[in-house]
Amino acid sequence: MPIASSRLHAVAALLLLAVIWGYNWVVMKQALLFIGPFQFGALRTFLAAIFLFVLVRLLNKPLRVGQMARVTLIGILQTSGFTGLIIWALVEGGAGRVAVLTYTMPFWVMLLAWPMLGEKLRGLQWLAALASVSGLICILEPWHLSGSLISHALAIMAGVCWALAVVLAKQLHHSAPEMDLLSFTAWQMLIGSLPLVAVGLLVPAAPIAWNPYLVGAIGYNIVACNALAWLLWLFALRRLPAGVASMISLLAPVIGVLAAWLQLNEIPSRLELTGMLLIGLALGIIAMHSMRRHEEIDPAIGQE
Repeated sequence: MPIASSRLHAVAALLLLAVIWGYNWVVMKQALLFIGPFQFGALRTFLAAIFLFVLVRLLNKPLRVGQMARVTLIGILQTSGFTGLIIWALVEGGAGRVAVLTYTMPFWVMLLAWPMLGEKLRGLQWLAALASVSGLICILEPWHLSGSLISHALAIMAGVCWALAVVLAKQLHHSAPEMDLLSFTAWQMLIGSLPLVAVGLLVPAAPIAWNPYLVGAIGYNIVACNALAWLLWLFALRRLPAGVASMISLLAPVIGVLAAWLQLNEIPSRLELTGMLLIGLALGIIAMHSMRRHEEIDPAIGQE
């Protein structure tokens, strides 16, 4: 396949991925009308992990992975922590705001990489940090104490968990570059789903109101947002320059905000919209910085 055509297909794959991940914020928010948050989190992660293992076998990928202690820690952060926190945040707040605050992940990676990887902030990264902090202040409005602060805090914590997982995955990738990413993802998701399953069984919740929408939402999360999404993500990363993939993937929170606006009537205030634009600017600067420095994109950054 010609290089230009291959890259065009990769861009199309990422655009589809952004739509899948972006719209899922609305899907998850609506699904919580019929099921408890932790029950939903347990189902979407455990069943998705099983589906990924089936995919691993069908693609003849290695079933075993080494360094299980690190894989377990990443699973706790990226699956247990990230998924549990975003779904809890969606119970308390709007889908669009949760999506934007969760996608502050690259900002937290930038900060955490300083003490953990020795990667100091340089040049435009300082501008990105200033824009991110300003955007967070506009959205959080700390001078107005309200219940939505709980949702905001949970979404930010989810972004931090995701960022920690990405930094640890980078360390793992450097120490074990031969590890198959799909097998690694299946294992970390399976291990990370177990605490959610335990919490889902232990925390009281109303009986699950099974209906076509809920079944469709669970199926969408298992097949589209995990199995198909990972295949699209890996396909794109093999064909696009550093920075381009992360830039296009930033459309996901934009789609999440627009979908929540149109379908759930979540209209952001002017200050919230300003904060979202500042965070979007910061993420764009971070992606451009990676592109200019030809930095490698760690595949573990892929997450809705």
